[in-house]
Amino acid sequence: MSSAEASVSLERIKPKLSRDDWLMRGFMALIGLYLVVTLALPLYVMMSKSFSTYLFDLGGFAFQVDKGDGWGAEKTAAELNEQAGAFSPEDLRVSGDARLPVAKLFSDFSFRAKTKYRVRSLTPDGVMLFGSERIADTDWHEYSSNDFRRVNLRPSKSTGFGNYLRYFSTPSLFYSIYNSLFIAAISTMITVSIAFGLAYAMTRSAMRFKGFFRLVVMVPILVPSLLPGIALVYLFGNQGVIKGLLMGNSIYGPIGIVIGSVFFTLPHAYIIIQTALSIADARLYEAAVSLRASPWKTFWTVTIPGARYGLISAAFVVFNLVITDFGLPKVIGGQYNVLAVDIYKQVIGQQNFEMGAVVSVVLLIPALIAFTVDRIVQRKQVALLTARSVALEAKPNRRFDRVCLVYCGLVAVFILGLLGMCQFAALIKFWPYDLSLSLTNYNFDVMDGGGWASYWNSIQLACWTAVIGTAVIFTGAYMVEKMNGFGTGRGIFQLLAMMPMAIPGMVLGLAYIFFFNNPNNPLGFIYATLAILVICTVTHFYTVGHLTALTALKQMDGEFESVSASLKQPVWKLFSRITVPVCLPAILDISIYIFVNAMTTVSAVVFLYSPDTTLASVAVLNMDDAGDIAPAAAMGMMIFYTNAIARLIHLALSRGITARTQAWRTR
Repeated sequence: MSSAEASVSLERIKPKLSRDDWLMRGFMALIGLYLVVTLALPLYVMMSKSFSTYLFDLGGFAFQVDKGDGWGAEKTAAELNEQAGAFSPEDLRVSGDARLPVAKLFSDFSFRAKTKYRVRSLTPDGVMLFGSERIADTDWHEYSSNDFRRVNLRPSKSTGFGNYLRYFSTPSLFYSIYNSLFIAAISTMITVSIAFGLAYAMTRSAMRFKGFFRLVVMVPILVPSLLPGIALVYLFGNQGVIKGLLMGNSIYGPIGIVIGSVFFTLPHAYIIIQTALSIADARLYEAAVSLRASPWKTFWTVTIPGARYGLISAAFVVFNLVITDFGLPKVIGGQYNVLAVDIYKQVIGQQNFEMGAVVSVVLLIPALIAFTVDRIVQRKQVALLTARSVALEAKPNRRFDRVCLVYCGLVAVFILGLLGMCQFAALIKFWPYDLSLSLTNYNFDVMDGGGWASYWNSIQLACWTAVIGTAVIFTGAYMVEKMNGFGTGRGIFQLLAMMPMAIPGMVLGLAYIFFFNNPNNPLGFIYATLAILVICTVTHFYTVGHLTALTALKQMDGEFESVSASLKQPVWKLFSRITVPVCLPAILDISIYIFVNAMTTVSAVVFLYSPDTTLASVAVLNMDDAGDIAPAAAMGMMIFYTNAIARLIHLALSRGITARTQAWRTR
């Protein structure tokens, strides 16, 4: 054998897998199975439902009537409906679990009459219900008048694009696509512009109070998206404090949605743009000064090109957040339809789950596009960094610093003004007639929405998701990052881990209805329990935690695993004694991220709660629907204060733990 052939044969020899390798693959497969069951399969079932069309086939059932003189001629349900005019063609296009009461086909029907009825299916596929008894045959079935009123027809199912054709042929539904894209585009342009100015002031000026402004700009993350909508109602509504500022325009519609969207998406855009501006290379600005370029020219030739990927990424993140948001347009959208609210109306209002699935698929398309572009942009952003870059330090400039201070102050007034308006409204006895302060609005037990129990349910949900979600997410990220070989399996797991960020909460919640509420699903027992809310929330916010964990794990040298293997130490000991302590700051960041989002999320859980598992964020929505706007504001503020306290606890823990476990970083 030649040396070349020997080297090829050696390359084909696969190393023997150790017990630790099998253990890590097993854990990754287990968490991957979790993502398949809680994400991939529900989405598949939901998408298949969108192609399922249900229609009552009135030509497939025959009837006979005996009024005491013998059985009359056989007539189909279609012939009877043509005579009675009981059901329109629109009535016959229904959701999957619909029923058609056959008694309405007979205009002279009376359950007290002595008339007898016969009914049968003309095809083996025709299904009838007598009460809860399912009948699927072609035999005659005879009923008295009293029993006949309990007979219902079930629709026949077909697969095709009928639901999509119906959706795009309904103007009010089709316009929701335009409205959603319009709102998302306008909100994105405004938010990114404000966030850029804020980030530029923070990174390029030497103004005072930067810490205060950084704290203020993060406040909207701690509140549900419904809260700015409630604040805008009190400010600009029909009985608002400063309604005249809108010059006759209504806050209920696109204006209110855009202003509220800017409020709750501003922190996300600011974080991304601030990061992009922070990595600027000072050498480029020194070169611009030496070339005598004006500040304006330097801004357009150095600053903007250097931050372009951050700006693009921020734009797509904001666009995705706005187009998939449900809470804000539900509160202040009025009659202005958007896709997320259409899903809610189809499912909750009309019980048309198939059409809700269609709208979900439509909403999924722009969200997927925005997510894909964002991921591509983020990869390119990393490529801009070089080892020779010099950090840019802001130099004092009295005039520029004052302008930045005023600008940041205006942004702070906008954020704190909306939040303060909510707190003020929550303390008013009866707006706008009795402005005396009271805690009456905090008596949630006499309001619609589940009372104080919904608040405590949210605390439970947030705690369980923070503990379980952090453990699952970090373990999964560790297996992907530190495992040897198994490239295909790791690639599939990475794909599953990245999917949740592209899935709107409304879509995931509806998918859970189709999947977990199926009687044939062995996991159906968790439906309408706190467990399904925990699972849905962990899955919905999985991606950000996964990326955070990967970032922390990539900072650890691979030599740790090599040394552990040479000392014949099991992987679980390395994981518990080295990896977890080193990555503890990132683990705490993941847990607080999940906790805060579990407290504020609405869209992902609005379809899944039960009377025993109502949540604070959903209670805000229900109280607003019932007209209890001040109590809704009070509950929203309770969510804010809870998240603020959790953030403070997280900060204290992070500092204490960092001092004890991260001292090696400063050596």
